Amino acid sequence: MKNTSFITRLLQSHVGWAAFVLRVPVGIILIAHGAQKLFGWFGGYGLEGTGQFMASLGLEPGYLMALLAGSAEFFGGLALVLGILTRPAALMSAFTMAVAMFTAHIGNGLFMANNGYEYALTLLVVSAALAIQGAGRFSLDALLLRQLK
Repeated sequence: MKNTSFITRLLQSHVGWAAFVLRVPVGIILIAHGAQKLFGWFGGYGLEGTGQFMASLGLEPGYLMALLAGSAEFFGGLALVLGILTRPAALMSAFTMAVAMFTAHIGNGLFMANNGYEYALTLLVVSAALAIQGAGRFSLDALLLRQLK
């Protein structure tokens, strides 16, 4: 009974379309950024190049940090698009964006034109909101919850 209660709290959400509207585009963006890091797609540098960049920021070992960040973005983004385990995926994405913001962007000011932190901050805030509110009615989380009841 106690495990069911935890799962219910994890999956339950009392929001409708708003979470869906946030989840899907942010998930797609995170998938694309993760694919850049993991696979070198969309003009990315892959694990080797991203790892070297992360090592230059002091995130060591760089290859492992690139693997972790790329996986958090790619698989976390996929989970957000599908609305499956949304709260943990959103929390992982928010943490990843916080690390990106404070290691790679904070020294450049707010604006993206200067490689600033506004974009990472936006993704962090949306991810945090999804971690708080959950996936919403239109998600695999909601479907799983209905199956549990």
